[in-house]
Amino acid sequence: MPDTRTDGGPSFHVDSTSKPSSTVLAGFSGFGLAGLTAVDYLVDHLELEQTGHIRAEGLPTITPFEAGRPRYPTRLYSRPDLDVTVLVGELFVPVSMADPFSNAILQWTGKSDVTEVGVLSGIPFAHGPDDHRAFYVASDDYAARHFEGDDASPVPPMGNGFLDGTNAALMARAMESDLAVGVYVTPVHAEVPDVDATIRLLEAVEAVYELGIDTAPLEAFAEQVHQHYQSLAERLEAAAEEEQPLDRMYM
Repeated sequence: MPDTRTDGGPSFHVDSTSKPSSTVLAGFSGFGLAGLTAVDYLVDHLELEQTGHIRAEGLPTITPFEAGRPRYPTRLYSRPDLDVTVLVGELFVPVSMADPFSNAILQWTGKSDVTEVGVLSGIPFAHGPDDHRAFYVASDDYAARHFEGDDASPVPPMGNGFLDGTNAALMARAMESDLAVGVYVTPVHAEVPDVDATIRLLEAVEAVYELGIDTAPLEAFAEQVHQHYQSLAERLEAAAEEEQPLDRMYM
């Protein structure tokens, strides 16, 4: 399976027991953990099964565990009757490692029949009450597929700003290949998990993909995983400031 590395630096290896679906929905560890909470909820709500993981070598890592059983921090989930693979990324990937991490994902998708990747991401940017919604930043083919046509777009475009880290690396590849990439962004606050931001992301995904997502149980789910996410957030806060993504400049 795909393996990427820098000269003498960390490498990432994708190990999967089955090919991914044509659509991959991903959420990564970041401020507020809204995107990560959203994809974790998708796995639970849609009753998906783990079909693979991404292993990091040479990078400080974590090993989550539940009921005494360890698991990889970056995992893949799917279901035979659902054309969606969900990537849950609990491992914080520094900006400096975004390219090799993204390359591992892209090599994996490139060898399969993946046609598009949707990323769910909470972003700490200045906003007013009217901005409490989800927006998209998407490659032309992704936007044409989901946000253009006779009907009004279910998700509005983000005005302007910058992507950074893994989101930027995935989008850069999308602009140079036939892989369609859409990043769903919403303002996020410091509380962990930011349930309101998570709901906005899930509602945007539901509007686009019609997966039958019911967000009503999310409050209970968030309370259930609160301690786990709080510990993860503390690790993020301890990361060096220069290694934090700069996905904060949006209008």
